[in-house]
Amino acid sequence: MGPKRKSQEEKGETSSKSPSKQRKASGGEKGGSSSRSQNTDLHHGFESYPPSKVYRLIEPGPVLMVTTGSLADATHNVMTIGFHMVMQHESPPLIGICLGPWDASFAALKRQRECVLAVPAVEMAGVVVDIGNCSADDEVDGNDGGGEATTNKWQRFGLEAVPAARVKAPLVGGNDVIANIECVVEDTKMVSKYSMWVLKPVKAWINPNKKPGEGGRMFHHRGDGTFVVDGEIVDLKDRMVKWQEYQD
Repeated sequence: MGPKRKSQEEKGETSSKSPSKQRKASGGEKGGSSSRSQNTDLHHGFESYPPSKVYRLIEPGPVLMVTTGSLADATHNVMTIGFHMVMQHESPPLIGICLGPWDASFAALKRQRECVLAVPAVEMAGVVVDIGNCSADDEVDGNDGGGEATTNKWQRFGLEAVPAARVKAPLVGGNDVIANIECVVEDTKMVSKYSMWVLKPVKAWINPNKKPGEGGRMFHHRGDGTFVVDGEIVDLKDRMVKWQEYQD
């Protein structure tokens, strides 16, 4: 769900042994000693963890769909992302997303400087993962992010493209979409080095039947092909005395 890049460190970690051999080496097979008993690299009760995989620990924000292009001229595209973050609450609100030139949507976002972030519910998890496994470039060789290839992706996955209010890219319609956030590009200073786009929301929509915590459950990528789903809500509003202006 994140950038299709691997550091040399991670490549070295994953290429030397197959997963089964790694499990055997660590004693993870039945009948062997536990990895905990064999691990002598404990530091005050903590095991060492590869820095190249820390994204698996902090990535789990909700999986999103990003739409770009224009609904009016049928160049609208949709993709899946898992790397994003809130950067600023207000004045203006800002969201950062990681979207690089390896994605077909990159050219459209660079050209039009606007997009929609759609928040899918867990009922869409399979479709959203399938969207993340394909690209408009896969469908038509030499595609530049527009035309038939992009609209075919919507048809292929049965997605409903709905006109937005403030941007040319469409909202993602349907009962299993929790929300849509219309955005314009606010800052591109980090794009060339980190593929990080700073977006400013200009209009947002929420599904009244799928509000988070009220029937709408987001799903979160753990960075390894597994996901967790929203569950129990812990209400500590009365203890967050310094942040009451952000509470309803």
